[in-house]
Amino acid sequence: MADFENNAFFWQKIDTLYLSSKLEIIREKGSKHPEFGNLVYPVEYGRLKDTSTSDNEGIMVFKGSEKSSSVSAIIIAADILKKDLQAKLLIGCSKDDEDKILRFLNQTDYQKTILVRRGQEIPSWGLTD
Repeated sequence: MADFENNAFFWQKIDTLYLSSKLEIIREKGSKHPEFGNLVYPVEYGRLKDTSTSDNEGIMVFKGSEKSSSVSAIIIAADILKKDLQAKLLIGCSKDDEDKILRFLNQTDYQKTILVRRGQEIPSWGLTD
């Protein structure tokens, strides 16, 4: 089972999704959430314009303080108000950015999140002679 967990092939596909799409920033760092004014975005927040999701908003992205064009982690959010699960990409996020994003997303009782950091392992089924 470990061969299928957090492997380099998965992250390669995630990078391709990100790099082949146009990022549109919809919330600047420090801006307030449109519905919940007490929530302030700790980093830039946007969407990949030409991607699809169940809510038709596209894949959401947190863009951190580091200069990087690879996905460093994914946040998985469970939202009981929307009755939904969402994946959000983290681009150029430092450990401090990750901590701030997790605090931002987990401060309500209606949504909880986890962070999955990028793995680099190539599974045994992916190796060729």
